[in-house]
Amino acid sequence: MKTAVRRPVRARTAGAGLAVLLLAAGATGCGSEESPAMSPAAAVAKAAKKTEAISSLRYEMSGEIPGEGHVEAEAAMRVKPPAMSMKIHMPDDPEVKGTVEMRIIGKALYIGGDAAAREMDGKSWMKLGASELGGAEKGLNSDAKGLAQADRNPTSEVAFLSGAKDVEEVGAETIDGVKTTHYKGTVTLDDIRDSFKGKDKATRERREKSMKQYEDMGVDSFVMDMWVDGDDHTKRFRMRGDADKGKLDMTLTFLDLNKPVTITAPPAKDTMDLAEMMKDLDKA
Repeated sequence: MKTAVRRPVRARTAGAGLAVLLLAAGATGCGSEESPAMSPAAAVAKAAKKTEAISSLRYEMSGEIPGEGHVEAEAAMRVKPPAMSMKIHMPDDPEVKGTVEMRIIGKALYIGGDAAAREMDGKSWMKLGASELGGAEKGLNSDAKGLAQADRNPTSEVAFLSGAKDVEEVGAETIDGVKTTHYKGTVTLDDIRDSFKGKDKATRERREKSMKQYEDMGVDSFVMDMWVDGDDHTKRFRMRGDADKGKLDMTLTFLDLNKPVTITAPPAKDTMDLAEMMKDLDKA
């Protein structure tokens, strides 16, 4: 009688232990299904979407631009109201000596700094409006040195890699003390256009504007690298390609995101308004 009682107790104990093991295994399996590893393409798309949504930033840029040579710049920009400030140095261009500062506020461009300062009735800045830059309907559309770089929107360019079909994860890297994941892929202009599909009008227009400068260079495809931080923001991206006038190899590093950016027009007393000057010449 005593032996008959002991066997079910051991059986129940063994059964309870087995149940615990099965539950533990099941919980582990469910956890892995709920948090799958994100694919490189999905990680890049997420970073592009999040970076495009930022309201302001500061960044550094360096590399080779076809037809202009080596370029180094630091810039700040805000989305609303739109404004950009950039200090740019182009040592390979004999026409541009020293550092040029450009400020874009609305549809007006201000050019000043070491290389732009001239004896213009004692003024050190020049203002060009929409009419001098290709017309109001075109916005800033000038051949002025470095203007294409000042008028760019790097938050839209990060989305180019999301159009690539061969995105791969290169590995973990640290940039300026920030831990990032490095991704890489090859993207064509057709791939970029395809990535516009399904996007809202504002997003399409931003990306199309960003892509146009590369079309004008004659670049058909890029090798693009992107470094994404732990908050799914782009920390750095690099674009390389062959253009009509040589090699393109540009790297942009984002410094501050969503921090206040103040950009103002230079004092009127220091600024020569080209439109006003042309009116005076017409009268004369």
